[in-house]
Formats: sequence, structure tokens, C-alpha cells
Amino acid sequence: MSMGHEHSHGHDHQHGHHANKKALLLSFILIATFMVVEVIGGILTNSLALLSDAGHMLSDAAALGLSLFAFKFGERAATSTKTYGYKRFEILAAFINGITLLAISVYIFWEAYNRFLEPPNVDGSMMIIAIIGLLVNILVAWILMRGDTEENLNMRSALLHVFGDLLGSVGAIIAGILILLFNWNIADPIASVIVASLILFSGWRVTKDSFHVLMEGIPNQIDITQVEKCLLSIDGVVDMHDLHVWTITSNFPALSCHLIVDQNHNRDVILQVASKLLLENFKLNHTTIQIEGEGSAIQDHEDCCN
Repeated sequence: MSMGHEHSHGHDHQHGHHANKKALLLSFILIATFMVVEVIGGILTNSLALLSDAGHMLSDAAALGLSLFAFKFGERAATSTKTYGYKRFEILAAFINGITLLAISVYIFWEAYNRFLEPPNVDGSMMIIAIIGLLVNILVAWILMRGDTEENLNMRSALLHVFGDLLGSVGAIIAGILILLFNWNIADPIASVIVASLILFSGWRVTKDSFHVLMEGIPNQIDITQVEKCLLSIDGVVDMHDLHVWTITSNFPALSCHLIVDQNHNRDVILQVASKLLLENFKLNHTTIQIEGEGSAIQDHEDCCN
């Protein structure tokens, strides 16, 4: 029964992993191709606007490429020096993507500030670029949303990058319409500030969540007091210490703890019950539990955290 569950879990995880990689690869190809088209168009038409937008797309392609690289790199097997392998590399990639989003929003705020001081004359061809960019970003966002963007931080950070671009295209289109119809040039920096605020919010969330994982914080869906109550409710368990719950990478929570048990109880039975309860109630299937007999002085010789 237990093995069947683990097989199903492993199969689902592998399926999701391949779906995420495929979505990222397709998105990377689309964004990179559109970027090359913009660079060629910008050189042929001597359009700075096109080249600037290509620079923005380059940051997106780099973010998607980094996320894809993180998935590939994370597949490396564990070694004698890295016993978890490189699984957490994708969290590091999400953190870098989050910091990049924050930096991009700050840059847009600065550019918008300068444009408030000197509103630019916007060329009508910007609308065409923004519309094509919007269509490409909608397609890429749709592809990425078919992956696991709910629980996988790496995928979520890549999607937020694309959403930032998508919103930028929407803002540019709205600003372009206002400028063309009413010659209202100030609409350009106003749209930029709104978009930068959304990017700032998204960047902050990704950075905060990935930092939490890197600091080995407790997964959001797990209440550690409930875990403690659950383990202490097991027949034969009299106390516990050094309870730790953290996340190795997305969808890979882990637990370790020390259980102090009554000397007259079967320790193997206690261990089996504890593993079963942790899996069923908290979806924790990577656990390390040390059993200590009541009255033993093991705790006194260890560097306990809690």
C-alpha cells in the first residue's frame, strides 16, 4: 500500500517535472526568437524603441533560460559531498529571478520619473510592437501556466517575469491609444508606474518565498504545533525535542526530530506509526526520526535547537 503510494507520488512528480521543463523550453524558444526578430527589425529600421524592447525581452529570455538550466542542473545525482544533489538550485534560480524583478521595477520607476519631467513624443509604430509583444507574451504565459506554477517556485518566478512583460505591453498599448487620440504624452510614465508597482509586488513575493526556503523555514502549508501534537499523541511517546520541518526544493518537504519513548514499548512500532501519521496528515514522506529511551542522557550530549 505504502509502496504503491510512493510509486504514484514519484510518477506524478516526474510527470510534473517533465511538463515544467517542456513548458519552459517552448517559452524560451518563443521569447528568444521574438527578441532576435526585434533586434533585426531595430537595426533595419534604425528604431531605438525596437532595440530597447529587445533588451527587455533579453531579460525575460535570461530568466526563462535560468529556470530551465535550474531544472536540468537539479537532475544531477547526489554525491558524497552534496547528499541532496542540486535539487535546491531551482530555489536559488527563483531567488535570482525575484531580485531581478525588483531591480527591473526600480529601473522603470527611475525611467518614469525622468519621463514625468520630460514627457517623450511617442511614435505610433510603438503600438505595433506592443501588440505583437502582447500576443507573444500571452502565448508564453499560457504555455507556462500548463506547468506547475502553483507550488513550484522556479516556474512561478518565470511566469511572473512573463506577466510583467505582458502587463508592460498592455500599459504601452493603453498609453499609445491615449497619446494618439489626445496627444497625452504623460500617459506613458503613468502606465509605467502602474506596471512597475505590479512587478515590484510580484518580485517581492517570489524573493520572500525563495528566501524562506533558503533559510530552511517551515513550509506554509504545515503547522508545526499540529505536527508536534500528532507525534506526542502516539502511544508510548512521552516527549520530543529538536523538531525541524523544512523544504529541500518545491514539493519536497522534510522532517527530523527526536522522540523520547517509554522503555516498555516496541520502538519499531512507534517509528512505523509516526511515519504513517506524518505522511497521511502532513504529506511528509522524507522523515528522519531518532528514538531515545526515557531516562537516557543522549539529549544532554547533543547541541539541541529546541
